[in-house]
Amino acid sequence: MNSGLTLTLTAIAATVMIAIIVVVAISSDCSITCASVASASQKESNITFTAIFTQLSNSSGMGKRLIEHALDEIKVKHPHTNIQLKYTEYPSNHSQILNRIMNQTPVDLVSIDQIWLGEFAQKGLLTDLSNYTQSWGREKDWYEENWAGGNYKGRVYGIWTWTDIRGIWYWKDLLDKAGVNPHSLKTWDGYLASAKRLNTVLRPQGIEGVHLTGASHSPDLWYPYLWMLGGDILEQRSGHPKNGVYWFPAYNSSKGIKALGFIKDQITKAGIKPQKNHFWGQEFADRKFAVMLEGSWMPVEFPKNQLENIKQRVGFIPMFPVPTLANKTSTLMGGWELSIPKTSTHKDLAWELITTMLKPDILEPWLSQNGFLPTQIPIGQGHTLNLTESSSFPYYNEMISLIPFGGSRPSIPEYPIIAEHIRQAIDDVYYGIKEPKRALDDAATRSAKVLGW
Repeated sequence: MNSGLTLTLTAIAATVMIAIIVVVAISSDCSITCASVASASQKESNITFTAIFTQLSNSSGMGKRLIEHALDEIKVKHPHTNIQLKYTEYPSNHSQILNRIMNQTPVDLVSIDQIWLGEFAQKGLLTDLSNYTQSWGREKDWYEENWAGGNYKGRVYGIWTWTDIRGIWYWKDLLDKAGVNPHSLKTWDGYLASAKRLNTVLRPQGIEGVHLTGASHSPDLWYPYLWMLGGDILEQRSGHPKNGVYWFPAYNSSKGIKALGFIKDQITKAGIKPQKNHFWGQEFADRKFAVMLEGSWMPVEFPKNQLENIKQRVGFIPMFPVPTLANKTSTLMGGWELSIPKTSTHKDLAWELITTMLKPDILEPWLSQNGFLPTQIPIGQGHTLNLTESSSFPYYNEMISLIPFGGSRPSIPEYPIIAEHIRQAIDDVYYGIKEPKRALDDAATRSAKVLGW
């Protein structure tokens, strides 16, 4: 055999041997890799899903029941995945929830107050849900204000799941005793005249005519007057030294001054007294006030055995008093949003759970049973048109009718400080320290600094 051919055969044999070694090595490596993947897959089939909700009422575990209902449906879709729910419920405590996420504790789902969204998002604690929501395609099912309330800087960080409103509650017999027609409460002039008449008749009996909130959240009861006049809390302006376009205080406009003027008139013309202590409607249920602007949670302040015939004794007008009947009313909406913390280790599953919880056939019964109001138009319209009102939550349909007129507080980190400035301005007017214009101008100057202007 010639030497050239021998060298060629030797080279081929060597190549084949190397190939065999490589194949064996790859096979061996693949066995290790595949075993790791199989092991990881096996681990992933057992999932502990962590959720933190705020305590929604005196009945604990209310949020857990909603999650479990949705999980039942998800488990059917994922029969090979064992999902265990680890549920924690806190009182409405901002710092507890914030600390859990900031401590890098793995949390997959959280309910947060709508006014906390901006702070949580700015601190990088929440997952940007924009790509999820674009694929989902259900944005138009939300009332516009409620969808916007889950946005921060044009990105979606929360889905506003349930809301509340505020309106006029009154005791029918107390108004009758004072000779006050409930319809007179609908306009500013009628409200003032009614309050004056109620105070004259009822105060000697230890009953105040009209409640006026003087507690820390007094701005919440002032915003509707600002909005119905076409004003707003903040507006976007260009020329910000750092952000280019950013928020600037707008509440000291002529509309804001007029709105705060109505608050002043309640004190100076009608003799209404600001109430520093606030018990979220219990004081009305105890008949200490004949009229109260209060939230949709009012029915829970009454003993359950009184609710069956409560509409015979208590009236509800779904509005705030307006300057004239030609003005559209307004109200404040609060409520809670569902978000996925950045620390979640099961983000896709968390999103699937959120979208399942938000299905009208799952969410609507839970809302109506617990007296929470919907943020979804199909639920709101469907309930109003088709469903029978629960005796546990009288005036539920009337409350829902007010949602399209509702406004929300800004979802920005600086909002709590701005609200405190406004509260101080309202107090200055309550106690005769400043006139509405000066009080609001002074507050707006402080707010502008906080906003970086």
